[in-house]
Amino acid sequence: MNSVRWRSPATRWVAAVQIASLGIAVALFAGAPATAAVAPGTVLATTTATLPAELSPLATGKRIAYASTAVNGATITATGLVLTPKTGKKNQTVVWGHGTTGLADKCSPSASQAVFWPEARAAIAALLGKGFTVAAPDYPGLGTPTSHPYLIGASEARSMIDSVKAARNLDNALSTRYVIDGHSQGGQGALFAGQIAPSYDGALVLRGVVSIAPPSNVELLAPVIPGTPGQGYLVMALYGLNAVNSSFNPNTVLAAPAKQQTSVLQTGCLMEILAAYAPLTAEELLVGGALPDAVVASLVQYDNPAQTAPTAPILLVQGTDDEAVPYDVTAGVLLDQLSGKGQPVDWLPVDGANHDETVFQTVDQVATWIVARFA
Repeated sequence: MNSVRWRSPATRWVAAVQIASLGIAVALFAGAPATAAVAPGTVLATTTATLPAELSPLATGKRIAYASTAVNGATITATGLVLTPKTGKKNQTVVWGHGTTGLADKCSPSASQAVFWPEARAAIAALLGKGFTVAAPDYPGLGTPTSHPYLIGASEARSMIDSVKAARNLDNALSTRYVIDGHSQGGQGALFAGQIAPSYDGALVLRGVVSIAPPSNVELLAPVIPGTPGQGYLVMALYGLNAVNSSFNPNTVLAAPAKQQTSVLQTGCLMEILAAYAPLTAEELLVGGALPDAVVASLVQYDNPAQTAPTAPILLVQGTDDEAVPYDVTAGVLLDQLSGKGQPVDWLPVDGANHDETVFQTVDQVATWIVARFA
């Protein structure tokens, strides 16, 4: 998958604006190390963003390209949005970490409202209503030519933190204090950001982390996904692993019927990917119908949050009827892993809520919790 280079209009926007206005090497956008040092959070390009109807009355938006750092330490380019409230601006930044959208450039929320999910719009609207500037990163590889390291927590975390630096480079009135709020993939990335913040965020001060329905403990989840409607998530996770470990080839574990569907990873986004893989049996998805133990171990290494201690207070939110992230894994395992490690962990179960409903039903509670973190 590393050999694939998706060239969407979003990619061309990043490359054209950067080359024309800044003269930075094209290699930077190809995921290679920059020829000159570029500080993480440096804004490389901006353009006015067209916001969804739910958000345009509340904020002005900029689509940005900014420097970030890959897991291997290379300087890379990430894209995203910075939304500034039109009224009541508090000069404080909250990162919104979006849920899974896909792997292709067309699946970057900053460029496509089709994957700017309704629950994301509701969450961001509540944050803007409290006067927060919202930085909404796409995550590396979405909107740039490199492969997207899907569910690689350290990758998501760096782009989240660097989006705050980028927002402050655009608006020097913003304080150094920030909070990270994320759902699903973004909830997992938020937990990773909370682990690395003091060693990575420089002058910034992380005040709290909201993690809504985060994937975790993949050693429990991955073995039971084959043969279920959600197995497209597992395929994306395998390609996410390949993005940071080129020695692992997903085709060595995917069965022939699954290999025949891989074009959807380039042509579609989440819904198309799930639909393409849902009909397959476990044996049609994976050779032998199961993941090798070594692959599961690699997913654990890169994808599991709570492997190191959190560095800021956490609000952990989970719906009891979540069809994507099992309630019992979050409530019965992750909650214990996060607790008792020096930071308070507030637990908010949402009775009867599925994966996306959990966001809708808690937007006010989450926003209020974040306000208290800045108090």
